[in-house]
Amino acid sequence: MPKNRTQYLPEEIVTIGEALKNAGYSTGYFGKWHLENNPEHHPLSQGYDEANVGQGYYHVSFNPPREINSPKRLSELLTDFGESFIENNKDNPFFLFISHYDVHVQLDADQELIDKYLNKERKDNYPGNALYAAMIEHLDRSVGRIVAKLEEIGLEENTIVIFYSDNGGLIGRFDKIPLLAKDKLGVYENNPLQYIASSNAPLRAEKGTVYEGGIRVPLIVKWPGRIKNGSLSEALVTSVDFYPTLLEIANAEKPEEQVLDGKSLMPELLENKFDPERAIFWHYPVYHHDVPAGAIRKGDWKLIENQVSGKVSLYNLRADISESMDLAELYPEKTNELKTILQNWQKEVKAVYPVPNPEFDEIRRYEWGVHPDRRQ
Repeated sequence: MPKNRTQYLPEEIVTIGEALKNAGYSTGYFGKWHLENNPEHHPLSQGYDEANVGQGYYHVSFNPPREINSPKRLSELLTDFGESFIENNKDNPFFLFISHYDVHVQLDADQELIDKYLNKERKDNYPGNALYAAMIEHLDRSVGRIVAKLEEIGLEENTIVIFYSDNGGLIGRFDKIPLLAKDKLGVYENNPLQYIASSNAPLRAEKGTVYEGGIRVPLIVKWPGRIKNGSLSEALVTSVDFYPTLLEIANAEKPEEQVLDGKSLMPELLENKFDPERAIFWHYPVYHHDVPAGAIRKGDWKLIENQVSGKVSLYNLRADISESMDLAELYPEKTNELKTILQNWQKEVKAVYPVPNPEFDEIRRYEWGVHPDRRQ
């Protein structure tokens, strides 16, 4: 499969943190980063005034080091940092990004919460993994604390809160090993729930795929006085839309000579106005939870391209949210239309593809390897 060009965020890229800092905002980033932690690529060098990247759910270490006299788990500590950042910057415009590890493998949570969900009545035809549920409550508590902090200091009516997930739910690890933390394996001893986290039903598949179970995610935006409470929108949006949207909200300048792939969501947010035929794209040329694949969603239609076999599949999500009926042969014109649009977009962004590997060993399919450019 194609090798990632970099294992870090190139310095010349202007981040949303840098753009908002230049517009007069105080900026904070706490949690998962995945863009390299060495000094030049750390969020402190990428536009954030205050930042801590942490790892591990318990006995957490931070970069840069932060003295912690508490046995709290990571989700609570990140929320502590976020509350302090809000308090310290309440008199200035601020941008706070909390990037949680919950919910992620290895599954781990406070035992009292695990027990709470073990004691709940099980629902038929649903995994009901108590560790997964407990981790979701850890996350819910964090969101509640941040919203409560804004209310406490009188900023609730003047702050936009965006809650978003980076991928769909996990069913099981792609490498087929237990997904519970080692000290929690006994919770489900000799039980398939050592391997099954959740279910995305009626959506198909999971994280690491271009099916709806992998790419359809939660998005909640709270903007008092501008977005009507409880309103819903069927607009097609994607994570790359956040950058231009926040630039417009903050009246910040767009970085020069830098492509912003998304569009501002101001019409969608404020007036629920949107193009029902907007096309959005995915390119995932890796073996993860599925084979390398690409996809296009346009209106109710979605086409998936298997980048190993070359086969394309067509689904109508209005009629078939589970992507269970491939309509490619029944709707050849729509199939060709979406395939052409997808191919044109792939050319435009210079997408790279997997190529046959003459040394491929099926037995070693799920073996972890070290990226050749990874810094040790």
